[in-house]
Amino acid sequence: MVPTVIEKTGRGERVYDIYSRLLKDRIVFLGGAVTDETANLIVAQLLFLSNEDPNNDIHFYINSPGGSVTAGMGVYDTMQFIRPKVQTYCIGLAASMGSVLFMAGEKGMRHMLPNSRVLLHQPLLGGVSEGQATDLSIQAAEMLKTRERLYKVMGDHTGQDYDTISRDCERDKWLDAEAAVEYGCADDVLKHLPMDD
Repeated sequence: MVPTVIEKTGRGERVYDIYSRLLKDRIVFLGGAVTDETANLIVAQLLFLSNEDPNNDIHFYINSPGGSVTAGMGVYDTMQFIRPKVQTYCIGLAASMGSVLFMAGEKGMRHMLPNSRVLLHQPLLGGVSEGQATDLSIQAAEMLKTRERLYKVMGDHTGQDYDTISRDCERDKWLDAEAAVEYGCADDVLKHLPMDD
């Protein structure tokens, strides 16, 4: 069930579902796994907000265990493609593909909340457990290319070199808010929402 909010206007009251109301304030929310469906919704919201006002920042709140790399890279590419700056906020967890989306925010505008965490690791191979040896070999080669591409993206956004990213992602690497800033995934830790100027 999606909650609704009532906004009073000069013409009476207007009822919004909570996500539509947040979108009105240029807030996009990923609360769950990165799937084709969630990625398509986020891409549509980013494109809408970019078209509506290309000079006003977008605020992207992330609480995600990760998910589909291909779906997530669609969101990532859109974040890089649009004109508005995308501020990212880690609220709770940015894991796996969620961490890539979080660190892809505008440099200087990637915010951790104090008790949030980031999880880095190599992409997981899913959905391939049987088949012809040739097909399995193709899938394995594609997975290695995907891993290489993700590590390069992570390095671009953290300032870490490829070998460091590769070594750190060999197993799960958990970062609390301060460690995420130190590693280069985030720029600061916010205890309160900044006041508008």
